[in-house]
Amino acid sequence: MSATNDPGTGPAADPAPLPADAPDTGGAVLPASFVSILFTTFTTVFLAELGDKTQLAALLLSAQSGRPGVVFLGAALALICSSLVGVLLGRWLATVLPPQRLELIAGLLMVALGLWLGIQAAVQLLQVPAAAVLLP
Repeated sequence: MSATNDPGTGPAADPAPLPADAPDTGGAVLPASFVSILFTTFTTVFLAELGDKTQLAALLLSAQSGRPGVVFLGAALALICSSLVGVLLGRWLATVLPPQRLELIAGLLMVALGLWLGIQAAVQLLQVPAAAVLLP
């Protein structure tokens, strides 16, 4: 490799040149795009809610009431309000904790909740009904 005076070559050159229409950020990292954040959020929440107790409750309420439109409106408003609480709490936590620590705490909380729910399910499965023991 020969050293040249061309600013686009050599060890200090960027590994991948930016497209001609890319804004010059002076080397600063740009935040994720609106569409990227929207798509990631939608996909994550949508997949997390599939088969959730909330979805089952909406299914039962819709079947019982016979008014699926009203049930949808109520469920949608409830999800919006609970998501607002999560977003506001997350925004506040982001000002108090560094992102890496927040991710670690969230991961540990998810693991702890999973273990707790797993233990609760195992206890329920292992409990033998008294009637099964008393009946021959």
